[in-house]
Amino acid sequence: MSSVIRRPRPRPSKKQLKEQLRVLRRQQAKKARKARRDLDRIHQRLPKPARALFDPLAPAFRQPTHHRFVLLAVAAILTLGGRTICNLLRCLGVLAPGHPSSYHRIFSRTPWRPWELARRFTATVLSRFAPQGVIELAGDDTVAEHPGPKVYGKGCHRDPVRSTHSFTAFRWGHKWVVLALLVRFPFTTRRWALPLLMALYRSEEEDRREGRRHKTPPQLLRQLLLVLMRWFPDRKFVCSADGNYATHELAELACRYHRRLTFISKFYPDANLFEPPPPVLGKRLSHRPRKKGAKQPAPEQVVRNTPKRQRLDVAWYGGGRRQVEVVVGNGCWYRGGRPLVPVRWVFVHDRTGTHREEYFFTTDPTMPAKAVIETYTGRWNIETTFQEVRSYLRLETTRGWSRNTVLRVSPCLFGLYTVVAYLYAELPRRFAGVRVVDWPGKHDVTFSDAITAVRRWLWQEWVFAIPGHRTAFQKLKPGLRQIVLYGLAPAA
Repeated sequence: MSSVIRRPRPRPSKKQLKEQLRVLRRQQAKKARKARRDLDRIHQRLPKPARALFDPLAPAFRQPTHHRFVLLAVAAILTLGGRTICNLLRCLGVLAPGHPSSYHRIFSRTPWRPWELARRFTATVLSRFAPQGVIELAGDDTVAEHPGPKVYGKGCHRDPVRSTHSFTAFRWGHKWVVLALLVRFPFTTRRWALPLLMALYRSEEEDRREGRRHKTPPQLLRQLLLVLMRWFPDRKFVCSADGNYATHELAELACRYHRRLTFISKFYPDANLFEPPPPVLGKRLSHRPRKKGAKQPAPEQVVRNTPKRQRLDVAWYGGGRRQVEVVVGNGCWYRGGRPLVPVRWVFVHDRTGTHREEYFFTTDPTMPAKAVIETYTGRWNIETTFQEVRSYLRLETTRGWSRNTVLRVSPCLFGLYTVVAYLYAELPRRFAGVRVVDWPGKHDVTFSDAITAVRRWLWQEWVFAIPGHRTAFQKLKPGLRQIVLYGLAPAA
């Protein structure tokens, strides 16, 4: 058998290599221009409510990046599995023109301004849901599981969802401090907490290793509040947070900006309370002026010595109402080395006996006890938001591990919850009126109803309204159309 003789291929010259490279670059530029045209055409076909939400965010990006970002956001609503970039591109199919790597780079390498995006997104949401009056906020943190040897910013955090009084569960992942807007919709009894700003908590070991000043979750919440007040200098805010954020530092911040910020949280039964310092008489003193007045009894002592308590009917957790007994007191909260903070504290006793006794405080000494209780119990809606972000937006299914990806993807998924609520509030009646999940005794619209209605609306008004798809979809019988839509947009 004769052997096969392999003749060596002639090597191209430098001139030929340059020409081949020039042709390749010309072809790539041609494909990129075509992808940009297709991106612009697909973006122009988005429904008007979606354009009204996403178009104000454009200055935070370059135009092709903005169009790709919007496509990924819409795909994250439409997809049913994990929120990885590959899965989102599978859902979009031909609606995502260009090379897949251009979509992967949006969160890992492409330069854009997250804080500018957050500012414009917050301004759009506030102009729709809180155009005037006091803005009610809720702050809390949640742990999103994200194991892996090289995941940026991960740590071992206590999981409050799986932990009990006798057992503490820990998870490897990220702890996010979230500041959410409390909105009351006409189709719900309870208020919804729409995430606006997020900050990643890093452990002390990681901060020490990177030479960065360590910030606790209350300090991160303080930073988010300062940013929000700087962005909207003419608005007034009321923020409520749970007992982990009942710090003198946050109360001091609200006292410093008392005309613009009120802070409400749990209080301590043995809090260190004093009277205001006596006025300084005379211009020259031989001693340092006093910083606090006479010592006041602790809240638990006042409650113990108050036999007759005020009875109130207040809004409670989950949108219900409760009969409670309250004891109210005023004082100045003192901490060594820090200034006095005037507060009003409220002791709450549930007359039904199903909830433990609690102490709350507010930095507004004139706020009624009923308003303090109802504002704090409304904070619980942010816990519902965390659970629904995990269940319906698959917060813990992302696979990015680099610094940029971690700091961009998870906040965008939290913001997607607000996007779904915004779009559902703007839906036409024929789409919003579809009840997809029903059970006996259900009266309100839940987030599962909202995201399913938004998915059906996007499929019908965007995907199936494209000229190449409209004819095929209209040929289907009405019953078959509903079967297809229920398959594409299930309730879970």
